[in-house]
Amino acid sequence: MRLSLRARLTLTYGGLFLVAGVVLLGATYALFDQQLSRSGTKVLATRLNPAPGTAPQTGAAQEAAQEKVMADADRWMRDQREELHDAAVTSLVTQGSIALLVVGGAAAGFGWLIAGQVLSPLHRVTETARRIAGSPAADRGLHERIALRGPRDEVKELADTFDAMVERLDRSFDGQRRFVANASHELRTPLTLGRALVEVAMHRESASPDVRQLGETLLQINTRHERLITGLLLLARSENEITTRAPVDLADVVAHVTAQTALEADGSGITVGTDTAEAMTAGDALLLERVVQNLLENGLRHNTGSGWVTVSCRTEGGRAVLEVANSGPAVPPYEIPALFEPFRRLDGDRLVTAKGAGLGLSIVQSIVRAHNGTVTAAPRREGGLTVTVALPSAEPEPEHRPGPLAARA
Repeated sequence: MRLSLRARLTLTYGGLFLVAGVVLLGATYALFDQQLSRSGTKVLATRLNPAPGTAPQTGAAQEAAQEKVMADADRWMRDQREELHDAAVTSLVTQGSIALLVVGGAAAGFGWLIAGQVLSPLHRVTETARRIAGSPAADRGLHERIALRGPRDEVKELADTFDAMVERLDRSFDGQRRFVANASHELRTPLTLGRALVEVAMHRESASPDVRQLGETLLQINTRHERLITGLLLLARSENEITTRAPVDLADVVAHVTAQTALEADGSGITVGTDTAEAMTAGDALLLERVVQNLLENGLRHNTGSGWVTVSCRTEGGRAVLEVANSGPAVPPYEIPALFEPFRRLDGDRLVTAKGAGLGLSIVQSIVRAHNGTVTAAPRREGGLTVTVALPSAEPEPEHRPGPLAARA
């Protein structure tokens, strides 16, 4: 059985008090017994005079009578002293033990209360650290501070040190997000300018076939870089807290995204199937649309010829569940965690391809965590992946019905 620090402190205080009380009671008993043993018996010698009308006793008879009286008196005094000693010792031990137990229990109770008061700042530190550690993303919740008030003792120093550490982490994550966002914005301008120059050069009448082919290659590179920058921007945005939430039906999002990607699916010869039911959640509709789009594009681009992708959504166990499964090459189970890291691909491809920039699942994970959800991936036995997203369910907005006054108007 694991005892808390408060219980251990209470047991320590109570145990020390009981030990000190037992020692005090033993010392009192020893001193009391020693004092009783030292007190001698004081006997008043009484001279016996003969009764009137009787003849006086001789000296020997009178001395014998006095010795007998002294012996009886000494025996009576010894008996009285032993009775008094036993009664005093019994009263001291019994009543002292009872008083020690009562006072010890009261001391343990007060020790429990005092330990709770002393350890209450530590509970605040623990609760704040647990909220930060339990945040869906590592950089969320870092704005919280303990801000402990009181005398500058060891607990106050611990709380201040924790606040300073969290503040440095918060600044570091904020700086990282701002750097990604600013760098992505700055990189968009030269890419747009480069695309315009390449297109102008390609569409000139004097452009040779080699120039046109080179232009097509450069445009593909430019498109890949634009997609990379867009992904970085979206990743930086999705790692922020979702401040405004609105009810979103994942079934509507799935229908919209599948309609947008129908042309790409037809061109690649992959069949896309849907199985949707009402799945209400709360969040940013654009970001949730990006989740479905990234998962669907991931299933289309990492597939085999004449493959398939199925997208389904439902409400299950109080959660809005989105599931995207696709055929494709076999995926080792140990490679699954690496797929959610930025710029990681299953085949380690770093070349310019049409499969994306390696940010699709990273963006999905960041958006889902920002919505307090979870995302998991599992390999299919026949090949391909099944990605499951679970988001907190939300009630749909009630339909607006005009009141009696509005109806009469």
